Amino acid sequence: MIGTRASQLALWQSNHVKERLCALHAGLTIALERISTRGDEIQDRPLAAIGRNSLFVAEIEEALRSRRVRLAVHSAKDLPSTLPPEFTIVAYSERVDPRDALISRAGRLAELPHGARVGTSSPRRACQLKARRPDLICLDIRGNVDTRLAKLDRGDYDAIVLAAAGLTRLGWEGRVTEYLEPETMLPAVAQGILAIEAHADDAEVAALCAPLDHLPSRRCAEAERAFLAAMGAGCNAPLAGFATLTGDTLTLTALVGAPDGRLVRVQEYGAITDAVAIGERAAAALARDGGATLLAEALAQSSLASQSSTNG
Repeated sequence: MIGTRASQLALWQSNHVKERLCALHAGLTIALERISTRGDEIQDRPLAAIGRNSLFVAEIEEALRSRRVRLAVHSAKDLPSTLPPEFTIVAYSERVDPRDALISRAGRLAELPHGARVGTSSPRRACQLKARRPDLICLDIRGNVDTRLAKLDRGDYDAIVLAAAGLTRLGWEGRVTEYLEPETMLPAVAQGILAIEAHADDAEVAALCAPLDHLPSRRCAEAERAFLAAMGAGCNAPLAGFATLTGDTLTLTALVGAPDGRLVRVQEYGAITDAVAIGERAAAALARDGGATLLAEALAQSSLASQSSTNG
């Protein structure tokens, strides 16, 4: 049994894993259990105001904990930087397009009119948009991919930003106005990678999923997630980390930002076998270069937003 969120994208991802496992193991029978998460249920407040870490994971992990499901499929970017000790990632899928994509009614990013309204629920995206275009008005947007596209189409926003991987998986790449390269919009940690989570002691599931594990993508995800963990913050923070491989050398570019568009960016590299250490070095370099101050400012603003939302 696979535990999954019920969104169109989550079901596509879980069915993709199911089909691959069934193709690899003759006679294997797999069912999906749709699980509603807190992040899916709370639609009237910005993610940053309700504490995004684990919002799309906790209920699924509870189903794993109770053994109602044997494995869970996640967008790896939604996972907290550290897992509960009883769980492990038995496979990381091969990374697909890690970029963000602009879907617009008013042209490419440089062409958007002054003061254009851009929908994004991501502090990471918002701070990088502000760095490029301080005049833009970044507005929170909630809902699944199709819901967000519908909000754009009815004129609630002039443009929205979504992960290219999700658009491609759902066959909506034709809606993309512009792919935002990492130099413009550094991706979220582990964006474009699927993570298969299971009990650390479930050797059978680990063996079944082992052929799905893509080692280069695993090493990149390990470096990026180690960076996130070392920064002591989760998805609610304006942090970005993106690793690439050239031969046996792994290069990690990492970033922390502030809501007004101030950014600090660093780059660390080393042997692919040192992925975790590279991530930790990137976090230390950011802290030395002023990133700790920016992160503290951003988290303080997020905390105030959360209190205001709760009191309101």
